[in-house]
Amino acid sequence: MVPLNRLVSFVQASLAEWQSTRLGDLAFARRGAAVTALMVFAGLTVFVAVLRSLRGRLGVRREVALPAILQWAGRSTFSLGRHGVLILFLIGLPFFAIALAEPYASLSSQDVSFPGRRIALMIDASSSMLLRFPTKTLGPKEKGTPASAFFTTVAAAEIFVRQRMSGRYRDLIGLIEFGDEAYVITPFTTDYDNILLSLSLIGDWSEFNKFPDQGTTIGMAIERGVQLFQAFDFLNASGNLMVLFTDGQDTQVTIKGTPVREILSQARRANIPVYLIRTSYDKGLGAVVPDAIWKPEIEATGGRFYAASDEAGVLAAIREIDRLSAGAVAIKQYGSQQPRFSSFALIAAALWTIAAAMKLAVPYFQTFP
Repeated sequence: MVPLNRLVSFVQASLAEWQSTRLGDLAFARRGAAVTALMVFAGLTVFVAVLRSLRGRLGVRREVALPAILQWAGRSTFSLGRHGVLILFLIGLPFFAIALAEPYASLSSQDVSFPGRRIALMIDASSSMLLRFPTKTLGPKEKGTPASAFFTTVAAAEIFVRQRMSGRYRDLIGLIEFGDEAYVITPFTTDYDNILLSLSLIGDWSEFNKFPDQGTTIGMAIERGVQLFQAFDFLNASGNLMVLFTDGQDTQVTIKGTPVREILSQARRANIPVYLIRTSYDKGLGAVVPDAIWKPEIEATGGRFYAASDEAGVLAAIREIDRLSAGAVAIKQYGSQQPRFSSFALIAAALWTIAAAMKLAVPYFQTFP
């Protein structure tokens, strides 16, 4: 399934590249090689044609006499269709030659769109996250590490990222760790491996013990997330969302004199839905006092509040968020030398594959007109 998804993504990217490419704007790194290949192909074609002509003249005549074909039978209107294989091959030849010349766009900028989202992952690292949260698959990787809510959420965040990797998405993901304060661990990036590495580092038991802020301030994390979108000039863009993992043990309604509702209104105004997964073992919705504070505020952003009381609840939440996070990201790409051969090579390969299938599978194309 994964290779098929990657193939679909490659085809989609190549088609998008083809739509944004103008032949006159391209430079060629191996123009001489393409010209030489075409000359060799043309020479071989002439040589084969001459050789077949000489063999016909000098060889032993083995013709069989047949009755004259009546003139009124005429020539079939569809006889030229038998040349379809040759026509497709010849159409694909210039695309192959252009791909062989290694075209590239120099000093280019273009607006591109691809499936995905801009996602700010936020993980609560407060001391209350050390409360017991037994699991079967989301436990800590290191022996001796307690089976707590913090390590469960780190494992869940990793599964969420891997789900996005295995799909057709090309997300921009940023990672924030918070307690009383919030810290940007990894800014927005399309490098999934970098995000996974950062998750493994903050999920280390010794690193957790070094985290300086032991309280839980959800409003601070959301404010830092909005600032991260603002720093990358994403506030006015579509496709933004936040995914927040916390035990929800936060009853603060003001942050440094600013009401939490006002902080969340920044996310609402920027159309950034917040998905909060509250991880408190064996405590359903309402069993944690702050649920009554955060559920309506979170859902007012267009996101959802998940009261995950066990491992199944956490896994169900990240699956649903993954399903709801389909969308498209539009960005402006800049590059000094961006290769453009893949779309030409894909078209040539498609035309030749169709021609080969017609020749091998359809008897009509195996006869001479």
